[in-house]
Amino acid sequence: MSNIKKILAAIVLLGAVGFGGYASATPYFIGPDKCTNCHKPEETVWNGTKHAKSFKDVHRAPEAKAILDAAGGDKNMRRNDVCVGCHYSLIQADASAKPTPVDGPSCESCHGAASDWFPIHNDGASASETPAHKADRIHKSIAAGMIRPEMLYDIALNCLSCHELSHKGRKSPIPPETFSKMIDAGHPAGTSFELVQWSQGTVRHRFYPPDVSKNAEMNPAQLARMFITGHAAALVESTSTEGKIENPKYQEVLAKVIASAQAALGAIKDQVPEAAAVLAQPTDDNARKLVDAIANKDLSPQVGSLLPAPSTYK
Repeated sequence: MSNIKKILAAIVLLGAVGFGGYASATPYFIGPDKCTNCHKPEETVWNGTKHAKSFKDVHRAPEAKAILDAAGGDKNMRRNDVCVGCHYSLIQADASAKPTPVDGPSCESCHGAASDWFPIHNDGASASETPAHKADRIHKSIAAGMIRPEMLYDIALNCLSCHELSHKGRKSPIPPETFSKMIDAGHPAGTSFELVQWSQGTVRHRFYPPDVSKNAEMNPAQLARMFITGHAAALVESTSTEGKIENPKYQEVLAKVIASAQAALGAIKDQVPEAAAVLAQPTDDNARKLVDAIANKDLSPQVGSLLPAPSTYK
């Protein structure tokens, strides 16, 4: 990865990883309505997802009260700092205002708090936009904290910050002992999150030129690259958080995630040396080198049999 890419990636991770820009006092949430004013097809997809629907019922789950008791703090889930970072979309009037839950997880939950990058992302975007202006706009929006769809590794890290309970992006990480109590009270002990399976089902929103009305499916080569990218991120996150939550249920989930990631990267280690490097030393730097190395490769012959069946997509 070039130095420029490293700098931009660092900016993104500092400003936007993990629901919410909790890592920075500068960017703040402007709410999903700002995005859906232009992204109508994406809004339609989102409305059919569990992310959107959870706002109305997640606090009504039978185990919710016991989990809230274990979490401590406010007894209203929408006001509890332990809960809001993952379960809700937030909105702020300005950077100093307290975030208010307005929806289930949505646009900024995945793409980063948008106060800084939204004006740039929206500036001059049109069918008549010149390639030079588009490239400049993309470059500046990333520098301002946007996690763009093509930044699959960063998207995966953002997903894992909640689905694997790592929460590295939070300003005030939730104490492991608190999560352990929540798990014992009925909270899921993480998930078997896999990027292809969880992104290409109900949440898929790939409305790209030349046909922006079509929610395009990925081809086998794209799916294979996403599969490896997601597992590289999962291995980095799982090994760095392993042991921090001393709960048998959590450790069991973590062990399965690690085993799956090792199998995925093991399938290409002979063809892609960077995969072997991640297996030997699962660091963020090594994972990003792997993602760069496979950018133009078709790995479907190596990992095609490991890909989740479309019938299992979430």
